[in-house]
Amino acid sequence: MKKNLFIGLLILFLSVPMKAQMKFSQQYQQYFDTYKDYAIEQMKRYHIPASITLAQGVLESAAGRSELALKGNNHFGIKCHGWTGRTVYHDDDMNNECFRAYNSAYDSYEDHSKFLSSSSRYSSLFLLKQTDYKGWARGLKACGYATNPRYAIQLIDIIQLYKLYEYDEGKSSGKVPVSSGPVWSHRVYEFNKNYYVIAKAGDTYRTISKEVGVSYKKLAKYNENDRDARLEEGEFVWLEKKRRNAPKEYKNRPHVVRNGESMYTIAQKYGIRLKYLYKMNDLTPDYRIKVGDVLRIR
Repeated sequence: MKKNLFIGLLILFLSVPMKAQMKFSQQYQQYFDTYKDYAIEQMKRYHIPASITLAQGVLESAAGRSELALKGNNHFGIKCHGWTGRTVYHDDDMNNECFRAYNSAYDSYEDHSKFLSSSSRYSSLFLLKQTDYKGWARGLKACGYATNPRYAIQLIDIIQLYKLYEYDEGKSSGKVPVSSGPVWSHRVYEFNKNYYVIAKAGDTYRTISKEVGVSYKKLAKYNENDRDARLEEGEFVWLEKKRRNAPKEYKNRPHVVRNGESMYTIAQKYGIRLKYLYKMNDLTPDYRIKVGDVLRIR
């Protein structure tokens, strides 16, 4: 009986469309906000649906965070195939395969368009309507762009979940100069079930906001700071609401206060809300920490 129940639940789960199983990702949304104008410009020039370009880009590059994207600005997993420019090597279907490397993400988007439009393998795709993202997704898989048997389904589900098909109408925000090279000047890090960037000299919440696609007011609130504050170089800027405490592995690893640290900088370092850092240590906000103080962070 239990076996039949398990099989029934499994069939029910597999029958649910993938877009219903897929969870919204802030990383994905940030990627689309950053590169949508690149994709729209390429669509106008090469007639490749912007939705397809964005879905491929986010999937192939792990939202811009893959090794190929970070080392070689390669957002589409295109291998060398006679490429005479800079290269990077990465394990894929085989070990240490050769992949194209670019000077900027924009160059990667441009080469992706040229790669598809100049190859006879993909010529049938250009007979499809620009708004037929499903046909393009299935065609890319049929033409051998990727070996994953669910590649077309993945692209379609991403497009539908994030409504990328709206970009196929060609409406650009006009905010991103598409020929300006890389858009993100800050690397995004992940810690404590959250994401952060490290501030550079001259940064404010407003400047970082334009890059990561989160309003500067929200960034300031997430980081418990004034919205017009000028950030210190090296300061952590969290992109989502901070947590109540540090990750589980810090349960028996207290923080020893170092010179120049404050309760705020320590809270920022671990992605903890300041009031909870005080509460965990039975301290009041007027307490002045000293070098050598031992603080619980979980």
